[in-house]
Amino acid sequence: MSEIKNSRDVINTSGISFGTSGARGLVKDFTPTVCAAFTVSFLDIMQKHFIFDKVALAIDNRPSSYAMAQACAAALENKGISYIYYGVIPTPALAYQSMSDKIPAIMITGSHIPFDRNGLKFYRPDGEISKEDEQSVLNSQIQFGQISLKELSVSHDAAENYIKRYTSLFPTPFLENKRIGIYEHSSAGRDLYKPLFMALGAEVISLERSDHFVPIDTEAVSQEDQDKAKKWVVEHKLDMIFSTDGDGDRPLVADENGTWLRGDVLGLLCSISLNADAVAIPVSCNSVISSGGFFKHAELTKIGSPYVIAAFAELSQKYSCIAGFEANGGFLLGSDVLINKQPLLALPTRDALLPAIMLLYSARNVTISKLTEQLPTRYTYSDRLQNVDGEKSYKLISLGLENQQSLLKHIGLGELNTVFSDTTDGLRITLNNGSIVHLRPSGNAPELRCYAEADSLEQARHIVDIVLESIKRQK
Repeated sequence: MSEIKNSRDVINTSGISFGTSGARGLVKDFTPTVCAAFTVSFLDIMQKHFIFDKVALAIDNRPSSYAMAQACAAALENKGISYIYYGVIPTPALAYQSMSDKIPAIMITGSHIPFDRNGLKFYRPDGEISKEDEQSVLNSQIQFGQISLKELSVSHDAAENYIKRYTSLFPTPFLENKRIGIYEHSSAGRDLYKPLFMALGAEVISLERSDHFVPIDTEAVSQEDQDKAKKWVVEHKLDMIFSTDGDGDRPLVADENGTWLRGDVLGLLCSISLNADAVAIPVSCNSVISSGGFFKHAELTKIGSPYVIAAFAELSQKYSCIAGFEANGGFLLGSDVLINKQPLLALPTRDALLPAIMLLYSARNVTISKLTEQLPTRYTYSDRLQNVDGEKSYKLISLGLENQQSLLKHIGLGELNTVFSDTTDGLRITLNNGSIVHLRPSGNAPELRCYAEADSLEQARHIVDIVLESIKRQK
């Protein structure tokens, strides 16, 4: 007789925890039993609130993701629930399909985190799970037996419907005479983007497809990728480069000069194009967004899509068109909108395609750089220190909470003083020279992130470089 497991016991001893976007951890810790424990606990919470007979599954291109999906599928069958496996597709494509079908979903992805890690993202029939749902999953005690992994057959419906979501908005191919490069690497959506942009009229060039997983971080673009973009736009005479992180929910967009746009700038341009009344944005976004008079209201939140989504409930009581976006570029549509008199349904989860498409629509008669030049000149920059354990990061934040001047000295900014500080997420300090420095431990990986804001990109980058180098020297 097979051994019966308790889901809470398995999860509590797994080394897997929830971060800012799903449960994340080392691949070696995502055993079939651990994947099954998370699955049956999630199923238990969903069955208490919704009626459904199947769950949707999809994966990114990490080598470990398929076996994890097999374990989730086996756990569902163990509990008498069927599943639909959509294969490798972007996270927003899975979310859109599951919300359309009013069923829960599980996305197996580690997004941009290092290769030796992976994760699980959970969706209710009405969208992402909340922080409260996460706690319920961790505390649920469900018995389950031994599971047997089977081959999974793929349905292509979710991929096809995700493409139709955007091609149906534009009766004419508005991207004629535009050349777009798709930096494919190992993105979960790489097989969808070329046909989509071609359907919108563009000439599309595929760039650097990879057989190995590439952990693209849209918030900390590597120097190598910056150099590639500059080369590609000249070599292929491109009007734009489009790419995403690993699971296709965060965009990476470069203009015709090969300059990668900051995610919050891209989100701002998209929200303006959608005529949004109000936006919800994390505190790490450029302060121009909340102070520039672009919207009737801008709500500042903690970093992470669950916090942005949580803000939608109150905003929807007062405003008809609401959206959210993050410094990493993920765009969340909080209400139904009309584009070209065609309805676009709300999709309250990170999406990479909508901001890119709306940017192109706004720039159909001008260059992308002309659009960005019209925005107030306030610049942000961010980078990270990898392999920094959470304890060290939190000690640094604690130092700043006790004595901000001591922290500034510790991070190489001792000649400056604090004017204002914000502890919404980590520690964000406005300095007496008008710049901002923001330190925050990552919620998804052992990383310390540093954000800076200043009147020039060079100054913002200089602040981040000084801070991270000072911290690195004191390891």
